[in-house]
This record gives sequence, structure tokens and C-alpha cells, in this order.
Amino acid sequence: MQLNLERPDYDFFLRGADGASALVNERRLERSFILSPRTLVENWPVTDVTTLAPEDLQPLLELEPELVLLGSGATQAFPPPATMAACLSRGIGLESMTNAAAARTFNVLASEGRRVVAGFVLRA
Repeated sequence: MQLNLERPDYDFFLRGADGASALVNERRLERSFILSPRTLVENWPVTDVTTLAPEDLQPLLELEPELVLLGSGATQAFPPPATMAACLSRGIGLESMTNAAAARTFNVLASEGRRVVAGFVLRA
């Protein structure tokens, strides 16, 4: 059997994420960040998904997603209803899950060419 290394046709992909760090391409990140297939925004000033305000989503929404993934850390947590409504009222899906699950989901959706944007909350 011949194995071939396939490179994604997008710029950024996640090799893994947990509650404290994430590996984007070959770079380890230890602060919250935003990721799309073509954009990496470091040092997103969010430390807790449960207190996420609608205005905290603005940098994600500027990337024009069809779906927003929220990586809530090592455990699943949900943003306040007003924050969820900020996406839904624009016709943008919002899913909250652990960072590990969000990393896997991001990679699958990005490989399908979907307009996905993910915000990952990391805690030191």
C-alpha cells in the first residue's frame, strides 16, 4: 500500500487542541484565538464562553462565516442566549463544543470548502 501526504488546500489547519493550548499548522498557541481556513487572529481577548458578549463575536463575523464554531475549552460550555442570537439573527449557525471537538469539526468543514470560522478559548 502506498501512502501519500495530502496537504490541505487552505492555509491554516489544526493538529490538535485542548483547554490550554492548540497546535495550528506547526505553531503552538496558548492564548484564545480565531481561525478560518485562510486567517489566524491571535490573542482574542475572550477567557470564558459563558460570559461571551455579542460584541466579542465581531472579529469572527467580519470573516463572513456560514458557521461559527466555539471551542469552549476542555469542557463544553455555552454562550448566553443574546450571543447566540447575534449569529442566528444573521443566518449564521453557531455551535459550541470542547476545543478538541471543535478542532476536528473545523478541519472537516474546512476540507469541504465550507465558510467556517472558529473561536477557541484557551486558559493557561
